[in-house]
Amino acid sequence: MTAPSPSPHQRYEEHHEAWLHPAAVREQDSAGRKHVEEEHPYRTCFQRDRDRIVHCSAFRRLDFKTQVFVPHEHDHFRTRMTHTLEVAQIGRTIGRALRLNEDLIEAVALAHDLGHPPFGHGGEEVLDGLMAAHGGFEHNRQALRVVDHLEHPYPTFRGLNLTTVVRECLAKHRTRYDTPVCPEFDPALRPPLEGQLVDLADEIAYTAADLEDALAAGVIAQEQLQDLTLWRDAWQTAQREYPAAAAHHQRIRACKAVLAAMADDAVATSAERLDRLNPRTVQAVREAQRIVAFSEELAPAVRQLQDFLMQQVYLRGENADRDRQAAQIIRELFAAYLADPSLLPPRYQRLIDADSALRSATQSTSGLYRVACDYIAGMTDRFCRQEHAKVCGDRSPPVGTP
Repeated sequence: MTAPSPSPHQRYEEHHEAWLHPAAVREQDSAGRKHVEEEHPYRTCFQRDRDRIVHCSAFRRLDFKTQVFVPHEHDHFRTRMTHTLEVAQIGRTIGRALRLNEDLIEAVALAHDLGHPPFGHGGEEVLDGLMAAHGGFEHNRQALRVVDHLEHPYPTFRGLNLTTVVRECLAKHRTRYDTPVCPEFDPALRPPLEGQLVDLADEIAYTAADLEDALAAGVIAQEQLQDLTLWRDAWQTAQREYPAAAAHHQRIRACKAVLAAMADDAVATSAERLDRLNPRTVQAVREAQRIVAFSEELAPAVRQLQDFLMQQVYLRGENADRDRQAAQIIRELFAAYLADPSLLPPRYQRLIDADSALRSATQSTSGLYRVACDYIAGMTDRFCRQEHAKVCGDRSPPVGTP
């Protein structure tokens, strides 16, 4: 009897096994799903995770959530959506160079910002303050709560039922500005290489993109950048490679050279560490020092540029005014929901009592407080303003106006 031909799924896994680094994550390292499902005939578990994330409502709402500049105030500014896509693209590119699992990288990258509330980090700060006595608010834990609990596309269970390793990478997502704590996953263990890579791809994406957007918006001038090592080297590269180009195009190419310098360094440094530490299993990676990282030579230059962006872009007067307006909107909306839960949509009203019983593993719950927080955190900037005007009256100027 002729043996059955391998399925497309099996052939893909065989190809993966021959290609992947020994310490990269395979399907058998996924740790499964909370709710057992049959294997798909031609998609891997991580491809299915990616597809579930792309099709969920929280992902679509990223298009109208602030990255740094107010969404659609200018057609070319990044939103949470475009930032997310850039992280996935950078992550897959570096992952391929390091022979890591690109499907896992993409799934984690596409979900890493699902927990961000409206109005950027200003929105996160005010929600964390409002929830201080009820478990706090942190966008990485909220991303896990979104995929575990708040999304509800299946009739037999809540959440997207993602693989455990994707959930772990979300819970442990760490950058210079992220310090997540999630009791479900051992903080003493590193995330796998793919999770570490998404952390770094996030930094590469927002550092280069925020620089480019700030220059395009006229928030900073090129003359302010001359003392920054990354920019100075990138500008020299752009002038050398495009000597006859207009200044506008040279600035764009210099921003891309900043991104390329970080990506190239990440590949070279991470490859060297993989060779030197020689981890042969995913568990060995978890127990090792962080492997995917910038070099000791480039890291200070990255921090220097990020410090500049913090002071000259993120904390500038106009952004500070916008954050104060956003805080007023969120506080008043939150207080209105606490005073009258009937203002919440019916499905959120039903969650108030159910929430304590369901108890997502991502963070503690406090009934009405947590549900009101969940509802506001899931809003786009635009809908939050509209909801505030409807519920509280239009007592504050639109966020983003001077």
